[in-house]
Amino acid sequence: MKEFELKYGCNPNQKPARIYMANGADLPITILNGRPGYINFLDALNSWQLVKEIKEQLDLPCAASFKHVSPTSAAVGLPLSDALKRACFVDDIEDLDSSPLACAYARARGTDRMSSFGDWIALSDECDAVTARLIKREVSDGIIAPGYTPEALEILKSKRKGGYNIVEIDPDYRPDPIESKQVYGITFEQGRNEFELSSALLDNVVTANKDIPEQARRDLIIALITLKYTQSNSVCYAVDGQAIGVGAGQQSRIHCTRLAGNKADLWHLRQHPRVLDLPFLPTLGRPDRDNCIDVYLSDQSEDVLGDPVWQQYFTTRPEPFFKEEKNAYLASLSGVALASDAFFPFGDNIERARRSGVSYIAEPGGSIRDDQVIETCDRFGIAMAFTGMRLFHH
Repeated sequence: MKEFELKYGCNPNQKPARIYMANGADLPITILNGRPGYINFLDALNSWQLVKEIKEQLDLPCAASFKHVSPTSAAVGLPLSDALKRACFVDDIEDLDSSPLACAYARARGTDRMSSFGDWIALSDECDAVTARLIKREVSDGIIAPGYTPEALEILKSKRKGGYNIVEIDPDYRPDPIESKQVYGITFEQGRNEFELSSALLDNVVTANKDIPEQARRDLIIALITLKYTQSNSVCYAVDGQAIGVGAGQQSRIHCTRLAGNKADLWHLRQHPRVLDLPFLPTLGRPDRDNCIDVYLSDQSEDVLGDPVWQQYFTTRPEPFFKEEKNAYLASLSGVALASDAFFPFGDNIERARRSGVSYIAEPGGSIRDDQVIETCDRFGIAMAFTGMRLFHH
């Protein structure tokens, strides 16, 4: 297939629309089901690069959940704790642990379930039946992977009344080293960002604390590669083999750090016993539970706890989760990794990161206030590496 005609571009009024290879070659993809759109393909091709790079660096299967050309999360295929299984609504999948790929997607989808609603999925490995069954029950636009087992393909084809978008990509495809795009009729050209984000990038530790253990290096690599495909400015928190908070497209670095930190905090709080034991009505669907948990953990918890509203969600009225309790729980956390796509200009980013349990940081360095940022890290015992590599993505 040398080109594929799209229904429309970013918006219904933007016609005609298509994807094709400028050099006349065949497209490196096969559409196995559905009819993906313009934004679907932007998500598919960005997310595929992300999972492919993480798999190459960490030698672990990887999954990503994408929305509007930025990842909500990316994760590798590590087993989930019982609490995390419950928080991700996958504790009922008995054979989940048999598929590292399914574990990766359970983590990626479960990180920020509100943002992942209607996501595009990328898998680094052939999709198996366990992963397909997990995907089938979630609201999703489509998937890209290097292959599908026959059983997985049949499961996915039954989704969305047979219209689910399923794309297969040639894992051996390599794009040209020069890429171009048009804006307002003007063509931009640049070399592809093919810089290798390996563990060696974390060797220049500039803080008094020099200790970045292997699992923290793994999490920092996940965060850095995630940022490589996140709309800038961007900041990413990661722990336990997954990105747990992604702040994308903010004009201010501190707003990025706050946004991503708030998402990371929600990921932690979703695993608190008070949240895991919420007495939901058995008839309440997963999307409604996601929204209910989000509101319950917010400053507007009365919207789901007040009379007579709570009866719509719960069998009995839960106790409020007061701000002081949440802050005390979050203050007990540590071991979280944080990466930034450009330097932190002020120490306030470190102050905010610390409140979300950050112990390790990777950022390019190069600010005129690097000394202030390093001093703030030293005050909290945080280990920080300067990568020397900016990761803007637009």
